[in-house]
Amino acid sequence: MNISINHIFGAMQFNEIWDEIVSTVLSMDLWGASGLIFGLLAVYFLIKQSIWTWPFGILYVLVSFVVFWEARLYGDFILHVFFLILNVYGWLYWGKPNKDKETEGTITRSSGKMSIIMIVASIIAVFVFALLLIEIPNLFEGADPPALPYWDSTTSMLSVTGMWLTARKKIDNWYYWFVVDILATGIYFYKGLYFYSALYLVYIGMAVAGYLAWKKAMKSVSS
Repeated sequence: MNISINHIFGAMQFNEIWDEIVSTVLSMDLWGASGLIFGLLAVYFLIKQSIWTWPFGILYVLVSFVVFWEARLYGDFILHVFFLILNVYGWLYWGKPNKDKETEGTITRSSGKMSIIMIVASIIAVFVFALLLIEIPNLFEGADPPALPYWDSTTSMLSVTGMWLTARKKIDNWYYWFVVDILATGIYFYKGLYFYSALYLVYIGMAVAGYLAWKKAMKSVSS
């Protein structure tokens, strides 16, 4: 993705960006507003290590189904089927009693071997899903070619990996969310979707806060 500083900031004025953000917020329908609220609450409760992150995550996915179906974004629709499965799995896994005490599972870190496997699997998935996105115009008559398929695939597949690690309560899930949020912020800004760029900028801060909170919790358990 050839994004130059001049291209991004060339003739763009802050007032124009702000007006676009306000316009997007004011034009949100019930589904869009609900998705925004449920998504933020899911991340908030994730930072707090609360099992409530999963029901709000499920509500977010269900709302996303409606939004993506109406927008004919079938790739995102299919992707959120996996997110729904992982949200249900995470809810069950976190709610499983610990062997030593009746609490939600404790935070752990993936082993070096597992981390390498997850990274390699994610890279392979990125290229495979990108090729699928590129083929969409051939599979669905009248469909437009995808914009930034490899970048889109990267955020999607890393999100799947991050969701899996989150469900397993691995602290390294925050590494994936941090990368996804940074990429999404840049991609949405480049595409002129300034509201979503600003939203993912907030998610970057929440990912940092989440990592620090989980790291502190890990230290308190081990000490």
